[in-house]
Amino acid sequence: ALAPQCPDIEPLCLDLVDWDATEAAVGAAGPFELLVNNAAVAVLQPFLEVTRAALDRSLDVNLRAVLHVSQIVARQMIAQGTPGAIVNVSSQASQRALRDHAVYCSTKSALDMLSKVMAMELGPHKIRVNTVNPTVVMTDMGRINWSDPQKSAAMINRIPLGKFAEVDDVVNSILFLLSDKSAMTTGSSLMVDGGFLVS
Repeated sequence: ALAPQCPDIEPLCLDLVDWDATEAAVGAAGPFELLVNNAAVAVLQPFLEVTRAALDRSLDVNLRAVLHVSQIVARQMIAQGTPGAIVNVSSQASQRALRDHAVYCSTKSALDMLSKVMAMELGPHKIRVNTVNPTVVMTDMGRINWSDPQKSAAMINRIPLGKFAEVDDVVNSILFLLSDKSAMTTGSSLMVDGGFLVS
């Protein structure tokens, strides 16, 4: 879909859980100046019913893949000697417990802390690392997990702005954190939650 707007774009279709294939494909795709880690899964299960498969899949995609892709890209940035920016897409669920979200909340909390450590260690190389932490976003995954009117009403009622986020709300926040307008911002989490965390 991006090809007509960005003819120079080079799509890579990867299973990020496949460590070796990711290393080969991403390693050959540089050089990089910017990175957005957006891949995620949300397998919702009550705490007492969490399966090993759900935990493994969530850790693989929501945390391990971010660490691995960021390592590959950051090493290239350092080798080039040019400044860079990394934005990891986290969630308000990293900071607030949600029913049936034990694994999702945990992996997003881990992602927030990973991002802070990355910011600390990559800062001397002039690489900034931040997270964007949205509320429910009206993507396909968001619609699937929040299509129940009772469930969504309970969440929306806790959001002072009274609505879920649209994709552009998140994209615009990411663009800010990638740009020079946030040149002094690293190790931070930008909440795009309509005020959910203050309610």
